[in-house]
Amino acid sequence: MDNIKAPPMADSLVLSWMTRFVLYVVTAVSHFACRPDGTINRRLLTFFDPKVFPYGKPLKGVRTADISVDPARNLWFRLFIPTESPHHTSLPLPVIVFFHGGGFAFQSADSIGFEIFCRRMARSISAIVVSVNYRLSPEHRFPAQYDDGFDALRFLDEQNFDGFPADADLKRCFLAGDSAGANLAHHVACRASKAEFREVKVIGLISIVPFFGGEERTESEIRLVGAPLVSMRITDWLWKAFLPEGSDRDHEAVNVSGPNAADITSFNHPATLVLVGGFDPLQDWQRRYYEWLRRSGKEAYLIEYPNAFHTFYLFPELPESSLLLSEVKNFVQHQSKSNINMK
Repeated sequence: MDNIKAPPMADSLVLSWMTRFVLYVVTAVSHFACRPDGTINRRLLTFFDPKVFPYGKPLKGVRTADISVDPARNLWFRLFIPTESPHHTSLPLPVIVFFHGGGFAFQSADSIGFEIFCRRMARSISAIVVSVNYRLSPEHRFPAQYDDGFDALRFLDEQNFDGFPADADLKRCFLAGDSAGANLAHHVACRASKAEFREVKVIGLISIVPFFGGEERTESEIRLVGAPLVSMRITDWLWKAFLPEGSDRDHEAVNVSGPNAADITSFNHPATLVLVGGFDPLQDWQRRYYEWLRRSGKEAYLIEYPNAFHTFYLFPELPESSLLLSEVKNFVQHQSKSNINMK
């Protein structure tokens, strides 16, 4: 695979009025929900966050089911199982363990936007998607989310539950996430690289507009101060709600390539695909993540979409959304073939 930079579609962000309206509402709700005292208005967020129930019958080529991991902490995942193979084969399917975004504080695995995205991913890639519902901040701070993510992976490895597809190939397991979920996926990958599993083999990491940061104000954060969804005000609040009391944004969970970065040179870190939007204020941090992986001797690829904003992939009407799924499919196929050749 080669690094790719998608051709720019316009000199400025061009969106339909409906997309702009949705972005305006989501941005406004997020800002109103984050109270100055560090608490969050869950009632407001719930009202504007419609949920989707699992559907056992095929819907648009995918059926879904919910599996409980630990009811005490509301840790569960939604399975997305493709029912129509494009090649009409019975070959085992790769498994993508997905962590949803939302700044560690918003959304869930059954939120409508992630339901649609994971359904599209399962269908277009022909993969089993495991969308993990983890605990949220500020009620649950670091490292609760990382613990939940790793425990879900361990739960998959043990397979002490009913309903997991027989054709799922856990030897071709990919960790994936968007925004905060991509941050979570990275840290779970680091933990997994030091752990032993019976069935699970993580061979790839799909990092979609990852949520990283630091004490520094980068050029893209300053230049794109009016970009949709993401602002320094909201990201500062989210990091403060997530991190242990007294920590700053150079904490290793936030600034993964900064002064407190972990040394991953000896880790068996999986090949990583980093996807970046040209209208995302976090893009400088995302590129630094990619560059840090390369400096650490890890296989990494960078794809940029110049006309894309943070969370663009959740809008199926945008061409970049379909392009992203195509690139993820190529990455999954490439890493799967590489893994077979190494056996």
